[in-house]
Amino acid sequence: MHTPLYDLIGIGIGPYNLGLAALTEENTDLQTIFFEQNGEFAWHPGMLIDGSDLQVSFLADLVTFANPTSKYSFVNYLHSQNRLYSFFFYHKLEIPREEYAAYLEWVANQLNNCFFKSEVVDVVDHESYYEVIVYHWDQQEHTSYYAKNIVLGTGSIPLIPIDTENIDVESVYHSSQYLYHKKHTLHANHITVVGSGQSASEIFYDLLKLQDTFDYHLAWYTRSPGFLQLDSSKLGQEVFTPDYVDYFHTLSFDARIESLDHLGQLRKGIDGATLQAIFELLYHRSVRKNVLPVTIQPLTEINEVNHHDNGLRVHAKQWQQNKKMTFDTDKLILATGYKPNIPQWFYDRFSEKIKWENDKLFKIDETYKIEFHDNKRSHHFYTSTNLEHSHGTGATNLGLAVHRNIRIINEIAGKQVYKPQQNNSFTNFSE
Repeated sequence: MHTPLYDLIGIGIGPYNLGLAALTEENTDLQTIFFEQNGEFAWHPGMLIDGSDLQVSFLADLVTFANPTSKYSFVNYLHSQNRLYSFFFYHKLEIPREEYAAYLEWVANQLNNCFFKSEVVDVVDHESYYEVIVYHWDQQEHTSYYAKNIVLGTGSIPLIPIDTENIDVESVYHSSQYLYHKKHTLHANHITVVGSGQSASEIFYDLLKLQDTFDYHLAWYTRSPGFLQLDSSKLGQEVFTPDYVDYFHTLSFDARIESLDHLGQLRKGIDGATLQAIFELLYHRSVRKNVLPVTIQPLTEINEVNHHDNGLRVHAKQWQQNKKMTFDTDKLILATGYKPNIPQWFYDRFSEKIKWENDKLFKIDETYKIEFHDNKRSHHFYTSTNLEHSHGTGATNLGLAVHRNIRIINEIAGKQVYKPQQNNSFTNFSE
């Protein structure tokens, strides 16, 4: 047996594992350590567009739903930055995305259990513990660490639905890289945004505001039936509560997958204020221009992109009419979402040991443990990645991240360290 033996090793440091690190560091005796391959903490740096807000309340910070008195709360961050009075007069629950990123970085810089420049390259399952092999790339050395429990928090990576292998990254790129390419993008003659969600709308609006200055044609396509508003109704939003998560997990696999489709308007869509701002700007400009240099078109699927002359030729289809179409553009920005980032070593080491719901989705119990065929094991593998099929539409909602971490901490500690917030929704989801 090797020492030290950690109670928990976290793989990846995004908001979910960062919150777990803060909650275990501040109020438990658990020995924890977290590793991140990037050189420093950064939260969606390519999408911190001026004027963009988080879509959930500031109360959905890393710790408040577990411990409102925590020194790692967003309110304490404001106090430490001498911004509390400014926020008091700001009179909004939703905070600037850039400020949320700064808050996360502030927490990460205070924690002693978070290590960056440290890539987990393998995890070996021993009889009663895990061996986690980490490559510390600043030191150029491999080190083994040992733990009773693992939490996989490797997040997601951009989903690119078309082949871009032979296209340069300045011409076609994912929305997560927008700010890195923005300066170069603004000098194009024709810019196309693809996608139907909040990221697509924010990029389109940002470029729309600058269109008169830089004089380009701006297009926005989506395969969705329309540019639909996110349902933010208060009762509807109760699907993002612990009560609904618990209910959802009891459903059969087929019922869970079907439910995700039914709740599309609550899960995906565009903030109403953003849609209103876009429409109002278009309306004001239409007063002096009969024809705007703008194309907005739903029901359109982008299938292929190739170099053409000095730009790009895009092949698409209006799927409702089953009509193929092509258009030329200089820049193609793909706000096409994300997919789970599961390390290859996970498949190599654990595919045969764990239970699967289908050929891609592993089975996860109500306390976020990946289920093994050996159900008597004393060491466990938790996950905050790839949860949508098991815990519902709120799997990636920041407001539920603390609830998930409470469940994990309490189970590992063998006692109630933090009180879960449950049975406080007005909606009944079952008899």
